Amino acid sequence: MSVRFRAFPALISVFLWLLLNIYFSNAAESDVNCLRAIKESLQDPLNYLSSTWNFNNNTEGFICRFTGIDCWHPDENKVLNIRLSDMGLQGEFPRGIANCTSLTGLDLSSNSISGPIPSDVSTIIKFVTTLDLSSNRLSGPIPVGLANCSFLNSLKLDNNLLSGQIPPEIGLLDRLKTFSVSNNQLTGPVPNFRNSSSTVTAGSYANNPGLCGTPLPPCQGAAKKSRTGVIVGAAIAGVTVAALAVAIGMFLFVRKASKKKKEDDPEGNKWTKSIKGARGIKLSMFEKSVSKMRLSDLMKATNNFSKNNIIGSGRTGTMYKAILEDGTSLMVKRLQDTQHSEKEFVAEMATLGNVKHRNLVSLLGFCIAKKERLLVYKHMPNGNLHDKLHFQNEGGKTMDWPLRLKIGIGAAKGFAWLHHNCNPRIIHRNISSKCILLDVDFEPKISDFGLARLMNPIDTHLSTFVNGEFGDLGYVAPEYTRTLVATPKGDVFSFGVVLLELVTGERPTFVSTAPESFKGNLVEWISHLSSSSKLHDAIDKSLVGKGADGELFQFLKVACSCVLPAPKERPTMFEVYQLLRAIGERYNFTTDDDLSMMPTEIGDGDHLEELIVARDAIETR
Repeated sequence: MSVRFRAFPALISVFLWLLLNIYFSNAAESDVNCLRAIKESLQDPLNYLSSTWNFNNNTEGFICRFTGIDCWHPDENKVLNIRLSDMGLQGEFPRGIANCTSLTGLDLSSNSISGPIPSDVSTIIKFVTTLDLSSNRLSGPIPVGLANCSFLNSLKLDNNLLSGQIPPEIGLLDRLKTFSVSNNQLTGPVPNFRNSSSTVTAGSYANNPGLCGTPLPPCQGAAKKSRTGVIVGAAIAGVTVAALAVAIGMFLFVRKASKKKKEDDPEGNKWTKSIKGARGIKLSMFEKSVSKMRLSDLMKATNNFSKNNIIGSGRTGTMYKAILEDGTSLMVKRLQDTQHSEKEFVAEMATLGNVKHRNLVSLLGFCIAKKERLLVYKHMPNGNLHDKLHFQNEGGKTMDWPLRLKIGIGAAKGFAWLHHNCNPRIIHRNISSKCILLDVDFEPKISDFGLARLMNPIDTHLSTFVNGEFGDLGYVAPEYTRTLVATPKGDVFSFGVVLLELVTGERPTFVSTAPESFKGNLVEWISHLSSSSKLHDAIDKSLVGKGADGELFQFLKVACSCVLPAPKERPTMFEVYQLLRAIGERYNFTTDDDLSMMPTEIGDGDHLEELIVARDAIETR
């Protein structure tokens, strides 16, 4: 009998073990079905999902290697975050997300997602803490069901076509700290947030002319109740028919006026109407060579910031081409989501306006018009490195090796100057081939330096990382998943990916020359080739055999040293510049100022308080 009792706990353990296995197996399969449903329901014209989301794999954790997917553990098919920002995705909100039952973060921003937000959205994303659907084409009302997503810390719905009233129940979300619905078509009173730590300001509701209530102007007050309420009610009832007729007439009139207004504004630049009364504001200019301008000059030069003038967009904002009356070409950036006060913003601009270097895009001036922040730069006629390298027109000439080397050296010089000579020193934090612009002579000019701090109002590293604000896909250093801190060595890693793009001709998230079975990114492909002693195979075939094979391989090795997993093993940005400069010595790319360009300190750990970053915690080398 005692033997039977001793065996009983063992049987229970086995039974529980089997139950847990069944549960996690079902959960893992559910998450796989979740991603499969997302891929099937969304159009993917840029092939971001098609190139890496391969479901012909039964190994545990295979979905964790998909582009834009974070798992709770790399060896378990359990999705933590879905980050598919700026991938050109089209279609309606993917309901299949409901199968990702452990999801905590969802970012579908800067795509072309259309249609309504599902009314039962709270049953689809039960445990999500950060939801970013901004910069899409979502329409219809904001569903009341969002108020049931009780774990939300951050909710971004700005830059869509949402209409109607914001559900007052949204204000009951106790954990909500960040909320933005700017640039929509919303009307009525705004919610009253009971969470005192929330950072909801008037800017959160900008460019919704129909909204009212604190922190916006007060709503039109309803008639106060009094003892004559019954009499008033009877009087109103007596003129119901007349009022109804007037209301219908007004509705038809407003509808007709709205339709005409839409026809008169086909450019989709409604936000400019909010600054119409500020046209006389003068721009603050940093260079005397630039004539004095007013906001009205910029609006005329950009055709009132028409969508046809957009030449680029990213997390820091949208860039417009501006042509002045004298034929001068400029670039005007409309900053996105900056929540700094006017005084803080002016101070930041004063600092960045004095940052001058041959390989930086000079900030010519800026303008503050109500809630809008506009930056003025010199126009770069050859666009950005990413487009020149990866989007050559059919039959167009590919970039030759001397030009790629010239761009690599010049960009390294600019980044090294920001890290080591600039006062205050600046960590870029968003390095990619898109931030390296090319002037008329293909001289590289670094853009967006110093803007990362303006774009990061969220008060935690975790929120910043989950929302993808530490950089574009494929460029983010691996240590960010652990530290969530911007560092100089993180910049070096990102620049190393740019160098790999130059020498291989491949994109950071898709390797066209890799076998179909390989589903990793460019850095992982390089690591694979290096471990197989086939590193030479990574070099762009169009560059090989033209007398520069030795330089190509040296350049590739420098790039590989930049993307080493351990930050301390990577060179400093100054060392990267010196190595590349030595490779290109025979081309005479360098100028006299190189001789005096010595780093103020080689290590990354000295005088760190001078660095412009999102946080003060910086690694030591």
